Amino acid sequence: MKSYVDLHLHSTCSDGAHGPARLVELAARAGLAAIAIADHDNVDGIDEAMAAGRTFDVEVLSGVELSVSWGGYEDIHLLGYCFDHRLPALCNALKEFREFRESRNEGIVTRINQQLLKEGRSPIDFAQVQQSAEGTLGRPHIAMALIEQGHARNQEEAFERYLVPCNLPKRFFPIDQAIDLIHEAGGVTSLAHPFYITTDRDELRRLLDCFVLLGLDGVEAYNNRATNDDIDWFITQARRRGLVITGGSDFHGADGGELLPGGVRGNLLIPYACVDEIRQKAALRQDRQV
Repeated sequence: MKSYVDLHLHSTCSDGAHGPARLVELAARAGLAAIAIADHDNVDGIDEAMAAGRTFDVEVLSGVELSVSWGGYEDIHLLGYCFDHRLPALCNALKEFREFRESRNEGIVTRINQQLLKEGRSPIDFAQVQQSAEGTLGRPHIAMALIEQGHARNQEEAFERYLVPCNLPKRFFPIDQAIDLIHEAGGVTSLAHPFYITTDRDELRRLLDCFVLLGLDGVEAYNNRATNDDIDWFITQARRRGLVITGGSDFHGADGGELLPGGVRGNLLIPYACVDEIRQKAALRQDRQV
């Protein structure tokens, strides 16, 4: 019986290497019972994934990953699950966010090309970068263009030499607005890979207490930066605050990565109980909204 899930996957609709249907097929091959494609600020792949889920007998939850800010923290990631991905207010907010991101990316490419010309190198074509992205354009797509033209050997070098020095400020949803947006669509929110915010556990306790007051529903206890001890700690913190437990590998599929139960570390086994908790929380919210 299939008993494991992965609720944090990325497709070509944002910065993943595989299309939504292909991700579902990979999940089926891996023996996963359920998945969620949580693309960055994008819900375009959900319908395709759900259709593939019926074909491959994999349960697919609606999902999204939003870049949010709070206080002095920027680029906190908030996951949303089991929401109405066709709700106009949600779709319009995400569209506006992506349009800002696209103009930012074009500005980054302009700055990179200025640097390339100073070095006597050929510039990259923004239109071609857009075409290669297929979905939401991100800096990893720009890095790939730099690699393909021989300006960098790998993603790390592309970021170090060009993307970081030529960066432009990002735009973030205030976390309270992002939580409200998912709630209005009937969904459940979860704080993604918390250790990417800070590894200070006292500070994480404080942040969780603040975010709970803003309406946060859950914590991604099973995540790709957590050891087994960390997972137990996050579960304890979640239970003390009445939060649901979620989990995912943050799989992008780049560099030949393979989707496996256990994720990137080999021991990230995420139980199906996470899906039950999310669905129960979403059902309660949706019942209140009727």
